[in-house]
Amino acid sequence: MNVEQLFDLSGKVVIITGAAGNLGSRYAVGLSQFGANVVLADIDYIKCKQMAKKIKEKYLTDPEPIKLDLTKKKSISNVVSKVLKKYSKIDVLINNAAYQGNDKIRKTSFENLSLDDWNKSISVNLTGVFLMCQQVGKIMKKQKQGNIINIGSTYGLVAPDQRIYGDSGQNAAAFYSASKGGVINLTRYLASYWNRTGIRVNTLTPGGIANNQKSNFIKKYSNKTMLGRMAKKDEYVAAILFLSSDASSYMTGSNLIIDGGWTAW
Repeated sequence: MNVEQLFDLSGKVVIITGAAGNLGSRYAVGLSQFGANVVLADIDYIKCKQMAKKIKEKYLTDPEPIKLDLTKKKSISNVVSKVLKKYSKIDVLINNAAYQGNDKIRKTSFENLSLDDWNKSISVNLTGVFLMCQQVGKIMKKQKQGNIINIGSTYGLVAPDQRIYGDSGQNAAAFYSASKGGVINLTRYLASYWNRTGIRVNTLTPGGIANNQKSNFIKKYSNKTMLGRMAKKDEYVAAILFLSSDASSYMTGSNLIIDGGWTAW
């Protein structure tokens, strides 16, 4: 057994949606360190283009920035077509992009939550994942191999504890919990549907990440975890590497929860 070889992603083609975001950008760098050719798919094409240039120079891989709007099926088809044209294959899909709304939306009561905001979140967080899995899954089925990683949330498993939020603007709106719960079970469905086809489908469920929130909120959140703190921004990269590589070759239909013990009390 060569453990180093298990994690090797040399030549693998990995699509990351939401690649310009805080976590997506870190996933891209981490996977590139292990040889992956990352497809940086995001609505923020300019940032993806800048990231691709830096990654190529530093890790000597072959990244590709592509503009992606998950609310448009044509945009998704365009990403898949461009990836196949350049690389002729897709090894891994990471459905990382998500819409949570701004502070104003997160502070809005459930009773006053607009249908437009609900629909926008569902279209990105759930329908977008469905469409990406559908279109990339067709390719993976023809290849007879593939690996899909959906990003969930602790709030797809349990309800947000309203006592810790107050007016912090950090609360997860109802649409976020509903969409992430859907993503987690869509993972199970697809793993079952594509059984014995060579396609694996898993979920990574992260907890809260420290990101310059107010100290009072960080304290309240940290007190709810077994480790007594929020996650650091880089603490999910190793999990993505594990799920993307052959190190997780006997894993499908699973939900890898990394939340500092939040949901285990």
